[in-house]
Amino acid sequence: MKNTPLFPRCWDSPSTFAGAAHSRCKKQSPNDSRVSIVPVPLTSAEGLVLAADVIGPLSLPGFDNSAMDGYAVLAADVAGAGPETPVKLPVAEDIPAGRTDALTLAPGTAHRIMTGAMLPAGATAVVPVERTDGGTDTVTISADARPGQHIRRAGEDVTAGTTVLRAGQVVTPAALGLVAALGIAELTVHPRQRVLVMSTGTELVAPGTPLQPGQIYESNAVMLAAAVRDAGGEVVAAPMCGDDVAEFRAALDRHRGQADLIITTGGVSAGAYEVVKDALGGDVEFVKVAMQPGMPQGAGRIDAGTPIITLPGNPVSALVSFEVFLRAPLRAAMGLPAAHRPIRPATLTEPLNSPAGKRQFRRGVLEDDHVISYGPPASHHLRWLASANCLLEIPEDVTQIEAGTAVQVWDLST
Repeated sequence: MKNTPLFPRCWDSPSTFAGAAHSRCKKQSPNDSRVSIVPVPLTSAEGLVLAADVIGPLSLPGFDNSAMDGYAVLAADVAGAGPETPVKLPVAEDIPAGRTDALTLAPGTAHRIMTGAMLPAGATAVVPVERTDGGTDTVTISADARPGQHIRRAGEDVTAGTTVLRAGQVVTPAALGLVAALGIAELTVHPRQRVLVMSTGTELVAPGTPLQPGQIYESNAVMLAAAVRDAGGEVVAAPMCGDDVAEFRAALDRHRGQADLIITTGGVSAGAYEVVKDALGGDVEFVKVAMQPGMPQGAGRIDAGTPIITLPGNPVSALVSFEVFLRAPLRAAMGLPAAHRPIRPATLTEPLNSPAGKRQFRRGVLEDDHVISYGPPASHHLRWLASANCLLEIPEDVTQIEAGTAVQVWDLST
């Protein structure tokens, strides 16, 4: 195996393990029939990125309508009305929201009208019901009204033919409300990347199952599946497999046709029973990366098709490796903004030591512009990572850092 140097931005590195993940961002795998732009119904579009501009097919509002419950009138008919000088008008029509016939207001009359209902032709104002006695046959109006008062004009929000959303925007609840109001049933978007997460190890059992001596609960697939979803991806399956090549290949073959990317954990080190290495030696290049945690890695394509990234089995190594190598390319593949975690300087509040020749990612707690290393650096201490809100990035040529030194931190809170 070769010792592959780690660059400050691992996803820009020419090394095999990062390059395979990055290539997934730029093109579909050769055997992937899925297109990179798809129309989806509104119910499936939230959180995705628009692949095309959205043009309003109609105006909003589509017609003049009332902004209040009240009475449609001619402003001139209620001029001078007040508490001491009320105006009485016969109520000629009752207009609930949804009434579709075209009405015309005759001078000297009023139409009772509800919020959102179509304004009758000739009406120039709406008097709120609170300024009246609420009459249904005759209404007493105790306030005047200026022309245009409480009227929503057709097209004042959107004019037909206007670009209302741009390609590259994330579909938010407000965006969905807008396109639904425009009568649009589908949006053209970049689809979620479908990810298969596989955890390996005969010692693994599902949470909730009684443990036998030598067994541990499976956590990596649960953790990485959540990380994929947090990054905006879709998890197609998250099976766990024992250290048996036939079992591993069967699970892989069962699910890989559904996936754009495969992530495995465990079985990539230098010992015996390394099931991922044994099963994928012809498809994946396994390397040692000059980082801590997360030295053993691998990348390739299954049968020259679906990309696969093989991560270490220790939980902290697996999640840190996902953050360093996979999260940003995965988000970029979906067109999501801010693909990279924010990386910024912070002042270290305590001295630290770091191993020579390895880029170290220490768990940390960031508060304002100060950061403290949180917990030991070993790759099995998941408890500390669970409560950390950042990673301290220590370059491979730095072995000691004094308190008060500015260090680079990856902000995991955003």
